[in-house]
This record gives sequence, structure tokens and C-alpha cells, in this order.
Amino acid sequence: MYCKKCGAQIDDDAVVCPHCGVPTDNYYANRGNAQKAPAENDAPNGGFAVLGFFIPVIGLILYLVWNDTMPKRAKSCGKGALIGVIVWVALGIISTVLVFVIAFITTGTMIDHVVYF
Repeated sequence: MYCKKCGAQIDDDAVVCPHCGVPTDNYYANRGNAQKAPAENDAPNGGFAVLGFFIPVIGLILYLVWNDTMPKRAKSCGKGALIGVIVWVALGIISTVLVFVIAFITTGTMIDHVVYF
């Protein structure tokens, strides 16, 4: 094989030209295989979805880190984080409404003032 830049004859298995240092086609072929290898381990993972549910920030971080290399696993982390945020917000709203309802029931009147922090 010959180098595309300098024209020197190089080994057929060479990754870079020893004369000028330019990557050969073998370099790009090896890089492509290395990038595809982690995808073989890619599978949706319920454990990471549960982790993302209880700690949505970690689920979001894992989604962003794995989005390019392991999209199925990243999607399960993202789903867990999204569902976790929705559930925590809903529980916050429900608990706030319950506090006002309990206050109304115990005092017999609506709360006349609201304290703003």
C-alpha cells in the first residue's frame, strides 16, 4: 500500500504512515470498529431507570453521557428521570393542596393570609 500524502510504500496493516504520520484507511476502519463495540453492550436497563426515578439529576447526567454511545441505555435513564421529576412535582402539588384542605377543616375557615418568603 502507498501513503496518500507522501506516496511512500508502507505496510498493508499500517495504521499511520511511518514517514509523514498521516492516518491510513486502516486507522479509520479500526476507529469505526472501536466506536461500534460499546453498542453491542447497549440494552435498556431497569436498574438505571429506577436510579433516574429516585435521583433525577443522575438520570439526566447518565442520559447525556450515554446518548451517543449507548442510546438504549441512555433512553431508559432519561425516561426514569423524566417520570421521577413528574412524580415529585405532582407529589409536591398534592401535599400543598392537602395542607390547605387540612387547615380549612381544622379551623373552619380559609386561611386569611399567606406567608411569602
